[in-house]
Amino acid sequence: MASPISRRGVIKGAATSAALASAPALGAPAAQQALTRIAFGSCAHQDKEQPIWDLVNAWNPELFIFLGDNIYGDTEDMAVLRAKYDKLAAKPGFRTLRRNAKVIATWDDHDFGVNDGGSEYPMKAESAAIFLDFWGVPADHPRRSHEGIYASYLFGPEGRRIQVILPDNRTFRTPLLGYSVEPEDKGQYVVNPDPDATMLGQAQWDWLEAELRRPADLRILASSTQMLPDAPGYEAWINFQADHQRLLDLIDFAQVENLLIISGDTHYAELSRLDERMPYPLYELTSSGLTEVWPVFGPNRNRIAKAPLMPNFGRLTIDWGAPSPSVLMEVQMLDGSIGISQAVSLAELKQPGTR
Repeated sequence: MASPISRRGVIKGAATSAALASAPALGAPAAQQALTRIAFGSCAHQDKEQPIWDLVNAWNPELFIFLGDNIYGDTEDMAVLRAKYDKLAAKPGFRTLRRNAKVIATWDDHDFGVNDGGSEYPMKAESAAIFLDFWGVPADHPRRSHEGIYASYLFGPEGRRIQVILPDNRTFRTPLLGYSVEPEDKGQYVVNPDPDATMLGQAQWDWLEAELRRPADLRILASSTQMLPDAPGYEAWINFQADHQRLLDLIDFAQVENLLIISGDTHYAELSRLDERMPYPLYELTSSGLTEVWPVFGPNRNRIAKAPLMPNFGRLTIDWGAPSPSVLMEVQMLDGSIGISQAVSLAELKQPGTR
C-alpha cells in the first residue's frame, strides 16, 4: 500500500504553477455582464428524443455547461463520431439553446470515444479535434495549444466574477483497476493506490493548481466524473487515491475559496457534501442524465440529497444583491418538479480566518 499523499506534496511543481498563474486564462476574456443563471447537464444520447431542452430553454440560462457524454460516440471511427455529433446538432431544443445562451463543454468517456476509457484510447487527438470543432472553439484559441481539452473560462466584472474550470478526466487518465466480472452488489472498479496513477497527468495538474489560485468571486469546478462520493465501485475521482487526496489538499493548502463542484456521468442526480478535514464545506451537485436514467443509486456516504430517477438538468441561481451573495443549487426533473434544492452562502465557502 502506498503511503498517504501529504499536503506538502501539493507544492511539487509550485514554480510552474506560479508561472501559469500569471498567464492568460484559456477562456475568452471575461464578459462584463454578471451571470445569475447557469444550467448544466450530462449524458444526452443522440439517438433518443430530448424533451428536457424545453425545460432548460424555458428557464433561460445565460450559460450552459455540458459535463460530458454529450453524445454516445463509442468508436474509433471518426466518421461515425462526427455523424453522432451531427445528430445532436440537429435536435431542435439544442439548437435553441445554442442560439440563446453561451455554451461550453467538457467530455466524458462516451464522447471521448470509449466506455470507461482513458489514456489507452488510441484516437485521443483525433477525437479532441472533432470535439473542439463541434463546440465552436476557434482555430487560434489557447484551448487548442496543448494536449487534451481542459480549459478555464471567466465571466462577469470584478466583484461578481465567476470562474468555470473544465478539467479533462480522460486524455491522461491511468487505466482503471477492477474485477474482470462486475460483482452483483457493487461496481467493478477498485481504488488504485499507486502514487503514480493519475486522473489528470502532471501538466494538467500544474495548470489546475494555477487556475485555483486565480481571483474569483465564485469558482465552479465542473468535473465530468464525481469528486466527493467515497465509493470506488464505479468511475469517480476516488478510484485514484493520490489525485483524489491531492485535490482535497490543494483546496486547503492553496487557500482556495468560493468553490462549488458540479458533475455528471452517473445517470442520477444527487448532492454531496464533505466536511471532514476540509477548511469549509465542499458541495458537489451531480446532474445526470439529460436522457439517460440508472435504475438505482450508487453508494455514497457523503450524499445529503437525491432526486427522483428521471431525466434532469442542474441549475445554479446566483444572487449577487444579497448582503452576502448566495447560490441556489437545484436539479429540475423532466416532469418540471425540483428534485434537489440547496442554498449556499458564499460566506460559508471561506478559509478559516477570512470569514
